[in-house]
Amino acid sequence: MSAASSGLTSERIVEAGQFLRSHIRLTPVEPSPLLSAKAGVPVWLKLENLQVTGSFKIRGALFRLSRLSPRQRKAGIATCSAGNHGKAVAYAARLLKLLAVITVPETVDAAKHRAMIELGAKVIRSRHQGYDDTEKWARRQAQRTGHPFVSPFDDWDIMAGNGGTLAEEVLEQVPQARTFLLPVGGGGLAAGFAFAARQRLDKARIIGCQLAASPGLKLSLQRNEAVTRLPPAETVAGGIEGGLGRMTFEVLRSRMNVQDVALLSEEEISHAFAWMLDHHQYLIEPSAAVTVAALLSGKAGRLETPAVAVLSGRNVALETVRRLLRSQ
Repeated sequence: MSAASSGLTSERIVEAGQFLRSHIRLTPVEPSPLLSAKAGVPVWLKLENLQVTGSFKIRGALFRLSRLSPRQRKAGIATCSAGNHGKAVAYAARLLKLLAVITVPETVDAAKHRAMIELGAKVIRSRHQGYDDTEKWARRQAQRTGHPFVSPFDDWDIMAGNGGTLAEEVLEQVPQARTFLLPVGGGGLAAGFAFAARQRLDKARIIGCQLAASPGLKLSLQRNEAVTRLPPAETVAGGIEGGLGRMTFEVLRSRMNVQDVALLSEEEISHAFAWMLDHHQYLIEPSAAVTVAALLSGKAGRLETPAVAVLSGRNVALETVRRLLRSQ
């Protein structure tokens, strides 16, 4: 049974967790007294910025590639990425000894682009600035070359690995938590996490944190259909730019309230990036700072239960760091 037809299940998440246990880190959680005071409830940070390859994306990439058939492994795979998924796929491909062809937007973060190449992947830089246009082009190229295309988010194995296993960890580490703040781009992390959390906790509240300039989840929930393509948005948070996946939306539609989406501006994300460095001494990437921005700005809304904010990654170029700090 293929990943595209078998669905997201608890069994798939358990399988992903068992496979990943010996390949990735059990990342810690850390309380944030200042965010707790701001939110009025205890707040913990899930430090996926300390994960192998510098982001949560290794979870889904490694699990998905491990399930390729022998014929697919021999042929290699193609994918598209704004950065972290590509770096994770490059790492997993090297580990599993298979070819990975990764297409990235023209505006890809320099540190992520360099890391993919250093890990041995074949990296193609498109002429498109936004993720959606880049993926459309990458899928056409994959059809031409015959490489199976691995979606960064719209894939049951990716959802199970990225969001499902992360949720299982968080629920074990902070059993009192009932509110969870997650960055949302294509929705793979949020869908897997929401599915697993709501399986265990009926009253789990999932707050999706997005770019105000690229609100794919918000629009999808409002229209009750997946908004899969959006105009390119100029942003330092490229990992959460672009439309939502059709499969991820089907999961999120049944597990999220349309009000539980926080839309953050570039200024709010930049401030949260610098705030984390100043108050927690963690260098995180702008896409990861969106959950902190939702709390600092109050756009997460009123919190009534203990909360966990996921810090999704740390991969950011030095020049971007300098520019963001200069803006504060």
